[in-house]
Amino acid sequence: MKLNSYKTPKHVAIIMDGNGRWALKKSLPRIRGHIHGVQAVRRTIKAAKKFGIKYLTLYAFSTENWKRDEKEIKFLFSLLKEYLRKERESFIKNRIKFLTIGNIQKLPQDIQNEIKSLKKATSGFRDFFLILALNYGARDEIIRAIRKVLKKKKIGDLKKSFENSLDTAKIPDPDLIIRTSGEKRLSNFLLYQGAYSELYFTKTLWPDFDEEALSKAILVYKRRKRRFGGY
Repeated sequence: MKLNSYKTPKHVAIIMDGNGRWALKKSLPRIRGHIHGVQAVRRTIKAAKKFGIKYLTLYAFSTENWKRDEKEIKFLFSLLKEYLRKERESFIKNRIKFLTIGNIQKLPQDIQNEIKSLKKATSGFRDFFLILALNYGARDEIIRAIRKVLKKKKIGDLKKSFENSLDTAKIPDPDLIIRTSGEKRLSNFLLYQGAYSELYFTKTLWPDFDEEALSKAILVYKRRKRRFGGY
């Protein structure tokens, strides 16, 4: 579907939900849903760049996901490590700047190393920003930000000081937050930054998400009038 650039969201954030249900519907192991979910990530990045989106944030692993089965968590991290390595050349070729939000200090060391390496390799790019939310939870982020503020000798403008202490300090607030799989909640995702984001919920399971699904979400966004508390 062709989209004109008028009112295209600058920043789109996505809660990638439904990998397990996708696999269950097809009588496949849950891990197959995660594998196909990675393919959806690749399609979505390509489509976002095509539509003129500048920032794309993907909710990859939440602070609550540690409650999952240990084997599934290990598989998710191995899949993430493989993705970061495989996409390195593509990110550099397509001038994609890689960023993360969340407390990555609690991730396995090999994952931390891959993250730091890819960030360094793409640090000079400004064409497109891919932000992975890893070990991310909005409540955790807010608490960590408050602690940073309290450690400062001079706070000055409290709002500005707080926002500069968030993981998203140099990232604009999301214009559009999408959640797949039919669930209608934010699940501890960008609660502060998403105060005035447009919300879009689709029944499409994440592994089936593609260019057409993203274009539908953007079309809905373009039809809305953003008032930000005004008339």
